[in-house]
Amino acid sequence: MLAAALVCAACGLVYELALIALGSYLIGDTVVQASIVVSVMVFAMGIGSLLAKPLQRSPAVAFVVVESLLALTGGAAVLLLYRAFAVTDLYTPLMIVLATFIGVLIGAEIPLLMTMLQRIRAQDAGSAVADMFAADYLGALLGGLAFPFLLLPAFGLVRGTIAAGVLNLVAGTVVVAWLFRRTVSRRGWTVIAALVASVGVVLTALLVRADDLEVDARQRLFRDPIVHAERSEYQEIVLTERRRLSGTDDLRLFLNGDLQFASPDEYRYHESLVHPAMAGPRERVLVLGGGDGLALREILRYPDVAEVTLVELDPAVLDLARTNDRLRALNRDAFADDRVAAVAADGFGWVRAQRDAGAEPYDVVVVDMPDPDSTATSKLYSLEFYGLVRDLVADGGRMVVQAGSPYFAPRSFACIRATVEAAGLGVTPYLASVPSFGDWGFLLAAPGTASPPLRLSGDVPPLRYLSPDVLAAATVFPPDRVVTDAEVSTLLDPVVLEYVRDEWRTY
Repeated sequence: MLAAALVCAACGLVYELALIALGSYLIGDTVVQASIVVSVMVFAMGIGSLLAKPLQRSPAVAFVVVESLLALTGGAAVLLLYRAFAVTDLYTPLMIVLATFIGVLIGAEIPLLMTMLQRIRAQDAGSAVADMFAADYLGALLGGLAFPFLLLPAFGLVRGTIAAGVLNLVAGTVVVAWLFRRTVSRRGWTVIAALVASVGVVLTALLVRADDLEVDARQRLFRDPIVHAERSEYQEIVLTERRRLSGTDDLRLFLNGDLQFASPDEYRYHESLVHPAMAGPRERVLVLGGGDGLALREILRYPDVAEVTLVELDPAVLDLARTNDRLRALNRDAFADDRVAAVAADGFGWVRAQRDAGAEPYDVVVVDMPDPDSTATSKLYSLEFYGLVRDLVADGGRMVVQAGSPYFAPRSFACIRATVEAAGLGVTPYLASVPSFGDWGFLLAAPGTASPPLRLSGDVPPLRYLSPDVLAAATVFPPDRVVTDAEVSTLLDPVVLEYVRDEWRTY
């Protein structure tokens, strides 16, 4: 009985962690997703405990029913939510409904188990509660450790959650069949057999067809056919490609559903990001982010660049950029260049370690990080981060930062500018027109208070978009998109995250 309590508790925590993980993948804010799931489920567990009172008249049958429903709902929750995210705008309401239902079922477990335990071996209430909660808490520990270290690596999020559902169903059924086989009525066994068989068939079918169902849901998220998809330790990586009658392909990279580039116009973004920063000393270059290799491609067009260090969080993105033929063609096999050293590491931690070790500074630092739309990425737009990066910029060197859209998110753009300036860098803002993104903003920065000149090098390679005239016009911002009162973003007060969420909400 205590073993069953342990296994069921482990499965319950796996369901909870799976909902949090999926929310962080799809929505991007782990703190908010965890807060919603945990608070809703804990509240619902209290409701479930109260609702279990009338079920104690037939605890064995009720327990199998509860565990069967829990196995089905918890095991299928990730697939249901992923499909809801792909085809509707009801992800969050459905997540709350599922978290509530799962919480109610989990809350009903302990009262039923306690009643069953007392029927096997009567004991004082304090000892019975102590035994049951010890097993429950130990199960939570095992489930919490098994989720990231066993289920995710071995099965993935979808299959791992379904596997937990199967284990949940087996544990709930076996304990009753073993200990209460003589006390359950024939009618009760009929109900149990029909329910367990039905749930078992559904979970088995989901387990067998999990990949097909996931692919179908994923494809609904994207306009064009998916040519590569994987879920790394950090994110979902998707490449789509549309072939046009003209023979030109449209290759797009998405990370957690967010567009990173579209091949027909990515050169506008990467020319604007890289070439103004290369107008000066450029022997040593550091790229933070940009794991697709497209900024790297532009940097390597300068023959006097001696070495480039690129730091990308996700090794799966680096592997894709190195090995995928489509992406290699687009980045011109940049990672095969002998001048390039690619490092798979967290940008914040890597920069801090280099600063503390007194590493040689860089002539050019390109900060091409994902937008600060989650707690994980907002730290890369903080005063502390830019202060660390400033210490790696050589005297006379330059830093460039992708700073989001000054049209869609002018306050966010102004916040990033204020934060870079507060870190002790002079800033020159400019923008580029990238049809896939709209107007997009950048900050050219240099140590000190003076704004660095925005220009192209005299030996700039041939460019398709950027020219001296375009660059001169790029410093002109429409009056309705100029914000002057944005706050500075810090690690402990990431205001840029709130700005981004608020401004992008309507787009």
